[in-house]
Amino acid sequence: MKLQHLNQPQQDAVTTIDRPCLVLAGAGSGKTRVITHKIAWLVRQAGYPAHKIRAVTFTNKAAREMKQRAGELLGKDEAKGLRISTFHTLGLNILQREYRLLGYRKGFSILDARDAEDCLAELQHKDSPEPELIKQTQHQISNWKNDFVSPEQALQLAGDPLSHHHAQVYLAYQEHNQACNTVDFDDLIMLPVLLFREQPEVLNKWQDRIHYLLIDEYQDTNTSQYELIKLLCQMRQKLTVVGDDDQSIYAWRGARPENIQRLQQDFRELEVIKLEQNYRSSGRILKVANQLITNNHHLFDKKLWSASGPGEFIRVLPCKNDQDEAQQVVIDIIGKHFQNDERYDDFAILYRGNHQSRLYEKVLRENSVPYQITGATAFFERSEIKDLTAYLRIIANPDDDRALLRIINTPRREIGATTIKGLGEYAAWRHASLSAVLHEAGLQEKLSRKGWFNLQQLADWLDEKRIQAEQTDVMSLTRSLIDELHYADWLQNTSSSTKQAESRMANVEELISWIGNLQKQLDEPTLDKLVSQLTLMSILENSDDDNNAKGVQLMTLHAAKGLEFPHVYLVGFEEDSIPHLQCQDDQGVEEERRLAYVGITRAEKYLTISYAQTRQKYGEVIQCEPSRFIAEMPGEELEGAEHSATNLSEEQKKERGMDSLASLKALLSN
Repeated sequence: MKLQHLNQPQQDAVTTIDRPCLVLAGAGSGKTRVITHKIAWLVRQAGYPAHKIRAVTFTNKAAREMKQRAGELLGKDEAKGLRISTFHTLGLNILQREYRLLGYRKGFSILDARDAEDCLAELQHKDSPEPELIKQTQHQISNWKNDFVSPEQALQLAGDPLSHHHAQVYLAYQEHNQACNTVDFDDLIMLPVLLFREQPEVLNKWQDRIHYLLIDEYQDTNTSQYELIKLLCQMRQKLTVVGDDDQSIYAWRGARPENIQRLQQDFRELEVIKLEQNYRSSGRILKVANQLITNNHHLFDKKLWSASGPGEFIRVLPCKNDQDEAQQVVIDIIGKHFQNDERYDDFAILYRGNHQSRLYEKVLRENSVPYQITGATAFFERSEIKDLTAYLRIIANPDDDRALLRIINTPRREIGATTIKGLGEYAAWRHASLSAVLHEAGLQEKLSRKGWFNLQQLADWLDEKRIQAEQTDVMSLTRSLIDELHYADWLQNTSSSTKQAESRMANVEELISWIGNLQKQLDEPTLDKLVSQLTLMSILENSDDDNNAKGVQLMTLHAAKGLEFPHVYLVGFEEDSIPHLQCQDDQGVEEERRLAYVGITRAEKYLTISYAQTRQKYGEVIQCEPSRFIAEMPGEELEGAEHSATNLSEEQKKERGMDSLASLKALLSN
């Protein structure tokens, strides 16, 4: 296998297989190329069977790209059995085989964030708990799970009333999930780790299935993910992890950049290889990024470089206020589009928080500039998709209370709120799931005759569907559900227009197509396994970025990670925005600096950094200061600050604005 098209550090990373390997891959340094070529090297040169190799990453999109590229290098026969997936898909695979050992039953359901939030709200023992309290509890439980703190341990550690409240809800939440045969997103990693720790024979079985493990985006791993890696690899010590500590920007959701240091402690023969040649950005962009990030503490020093030349200076664009900033950025984009024949989808506007997009949307619309916002309603978040996946979930897992409550009156079955409340109270009294008590005589005494009758009709119909699920494939089952529910009519009656109803029904057809594709991909396309895959795809979908969008792309700095654009505008580059007001301690500022570094290294050719002197906030005009990060950049590579619009007279500003608009109109007329 020839590797001449790889640079020397890339070749070293591919061919190092006799010891654990840490590849520190700087932004744009070709990490996916290294991972896919290493997979091919393991199969062709080292003799590993493809089905004994496992590669994991964090998004479905990254997993698909890696699998496609590895398949192209190996060919269909050699790649047969190769597994490339997300961390949580690996965890799900383990749970689907070992669920009995953890006290779960076949067909367990996965709660998405909204289902988990609704469940926690009900367990708060208040009529209407504050949304902020629910969010706090959910976040704390997630942190506990990632750090392997059990509900009992959390209760012992609780040092104040709020922590004690969180721990009590955590205990009730876990008991509820066990009773309803449900797990949440964090359980997909935590439960396999707990199982492996407690039952070495099960761990041995999985160690024998995975002879070589490759990890992408290693800097984003949390404590539980690291423990899973360590357990799977501790026997053979055969692993390669690829990451960049300078791009660790997810501490708020549990990522631990210190896992790089833990790797050195737990794998003593670790080989460290640095990928420092950048194939994306110009020299000046990299110089700015390098100097900025040197202000952070580093376990390993690295310095990105490019062979593509210095490129354009980085422009700093001071603006009078937030509206002026949006106007100047959009006018600049329009000018480059017409003057240099640049495509609108070559431009990206990146900001710290989603709320900052509104002014840019307004100005782009006013100037008829196409744009796309990353973070719009995801496919699996659409109500019609959630309806049908809930039907599949309750058929696969009768104890899934969240799914039953979703479909109980969709479409309408005349099961009123009083009936649903009575069902919930009776099930709680019986310490059972809602479905488990539907046929009990005691329930009949608690409900009206009509409510009881309607519930029995629903329960009997669901039982029929479960029998059908054993006799037919999931795609056929889904089509029968849609027909028997008269779901197209339901959409027509509940949509604001015929066009909207048709659009929603098109989404339903797309879901059926997804199910058909999944049936072909899964080794055992049973209803329970397919539903678990659909739910996991739904949870992970928000992490995937649509890079085929047309028009100027608007997104947060977090969402931009992994993407690249010829023109990048980092807007709202002010104190209390980046670094964020809530991230002012040393650790927080370092993560914010890494976030700025990620934004800078998204740019290929042109980078503009803008900030406003004043900004509207909560109906008031507040004074703003440029971010301290600008002062940390090499001044000789920046241009524009000395010609700030804020230093011009009102007459000069007006004249400049009129000149820009006149030039654009002349271009448009031509």
